[in-house]
Amino acid sequence: MEGKYTYEKRKFVIGGAAILIVVLFIVRLFYLQILTDTYKQNADSNAFLNKIQYPSRGAIYDRNGKLLVFNQPSYDITFVPREVVNLDTLDFCRALNITEEQFLKRMQDVRNQRLNPGYSYYTQQVFMTQLSAEESGVFQEKLFKFPGFSIQRRTIRQYTYDVAGHALGDIGEVSMKDIEHDSYYIRGDYIGKQGIERSYEKYLRGEKGVEVLLRDARGRIQGHYKNGELDRPSVPGKNLKLGLDIDLQALGERLMQNKIGAIVAIEPQTGEILCMVSAPTFDPHLMIGRQRGKNHIMLQQDKQKPLLNRAIMGVYPPGSTFKTAQALTFLQEDVINSSTQFSCSHGFVYGGLRVGCHSHASPLPLVPAIATSCNAYFCWGLYRMFGERKYGSPQNAITVWKDHMVSQGFGYKLDTDLPGEKAGLIPNAKFYDKAYRGSWNGLTVISIAIGQGEVLATPLQMANLAATIANRGYYVAPHIVRQIEDTPQDTLYTTRHYTSIAREHYEPIVEGMRAAVIGGGTCRVADVIFPGGEICGKTGTAQNRGHDHSAFIGFAPKDNPKIAIVAYVENGGWGATYGVPYGALMMEQYLNGKLSPASELMAEEFSKRIISYGTDER
Repeated sequence: MEGKYTYEKRKFVIGGAAILIVVLFIVRLFYLQILTDTYKQNADSNAFLNKIQYPSRGAIYDRNGKLLVFNQPSYDITFVPREVVNLDTLDFCRALNITEEQFLKRMQDVRNQRLNPGYSYYTQQVFMTQLSAEESGVFQEKLFKFPGFSIQRRTIRQYTYDVAGHALGDIGEVSMKDIEHDSYYIRGDYIGKQGIERSYEKYLRGEKGVEVLLRDARGRIQGHYKNGELDRPSVPGKNLKLGLDIDLQALGERLMQNKIGAIVAIEPQTGEILCMVSAPTFDPHLMIGRQRGKNHIMLQQDKQKPLLNRAIMGVYPPGSTFKTAQALTFLQEDVINSSTQFSCSHGFVYGGLRVGCHSHASPLPLVPAIATSCNAYFCWGLYRMFGERKYGSPQNAITVWKDHMVSQGFGYKLDTDLPGEKAGLIPNAKFYDKAYRGSWNGLTVISIAIGQGEVLATPLQMANLAATIANRGYYVAPHIVRQIEDTPQDTLYTTRHYTSIAREHYEPIVEGMRAAVIGGGTCRVADVIFPGGEICGKTGTAQNRGHDHSAFIGFAPKDNPKIAIVAYVENGGWGATYGVPYGALMMEQYLNGKLSPASELMAEEFSKRIISYGTDER
């Protein structure tokens, strides 16, 4: 009885195990054939080859229709792992001018599922990218000796000019992060890495196509499956037209040779960026082809940081250019009016505190205070505002002050269409309460009155201030792309951002900036260089641990502004030394389309000047 019971028990156990195994097989088959297409893909890959058709990337033009970036032929070496048999590795390496170690490393990387998640033994893989026509031709002659390998035509970028590297950006091979973020990409694809190539990647890249090719039992191509019914053509990327004036850009980069800093010019009414110079810069041709990686490392290791786009990433004390924003705030808050006068005994003096100034008439009202860049005037204005009873405390006063500065484009990103923009800094009450344990007043922070101390801004924000004053109270977010092919204009930047300052308060500021040029003020050299430009300007001499930084903001013409600009030269000294002449030369180039012979000689002389920077951080 006991033996029978044991036998019966074993029978059920064995039967149950057999049923379980059958169920597991059924579930696995259901998963492979229904829930996932991996099995189908592997089966199909024996009979079909899906050959990707890469689209041509969109071209890029400047505002006058000059071609800046275009495509040139390039070739990739691809292979299907299962079809690579009896490969003469040494001969293969000679044909591509690589070492055997490089070959083995590349094959190892391709098979690495972490580095190449799309790897399949049956599907096409990328072995080497961006071969020139000559390199491809050499390999083509021996291609019959390397079964499983093929040549795929692609395109790479080419540049008409050797300027605007920061703005245009570059393309490079996709990273793992790119592939994980967007299923459009596979290993070996290219993607915009910097500049507008990155910002407008989805417009520029186009859409891939595919050719479905039929293969026989030996893997040989027999033609298009169903006579090409399932083929899908690639769609070219969209062309871009920039606000950039390439001739203006070239002049700016020439002026900034052997200097560190930035020049940014904006069309006030539209916010289109006319030029964006960051110095030192780099030739965009360095970022082409297989040498891109090596050149990128070289530029990264350069102590002067040529890859840093100082126009949007550099944060600087704006110096006296900031006095225009201060004056607007004081007028709006009824701290002063255009007739208010303050005395200046060679500076602002209060007890033991002194902020120096230079020689000029005293006392003086607002317009000549802007024209002569009187430090004392704006220090007294800030001190008066922070002491006003209507605010109740310096903390409340600085909150109002900060809100006006933010409305004028400071303290936050302007949301330009280039990656990497910095916000700068406009301090608030919390900032100073922490720094001074809640015990501070207008005298404690008086340096912010003249754009020093904790106030920091990018050159783009300073140029935007000039554009806002030119427009008498509004700005359109600065942007570099003017038009996208076959795309509605309302998808671009058109919104006007109005400041918290009433329009009438801009008139005395404009008059003061004009007087700085023609009234014997700090910008008078601008009228010598470009007397017909009706330039309005404001200098800035920003204090620094070494030599002061030279700054200038301005716009022209006065009553119908076409260009607003900032020129910021690190360690350049007085604003009139570099900032003013640079601004005037750039405005002349843009408004007249060329420089006069005298201005051309001046530009050439400036381009040859070298500024020594020592060990100061930039």
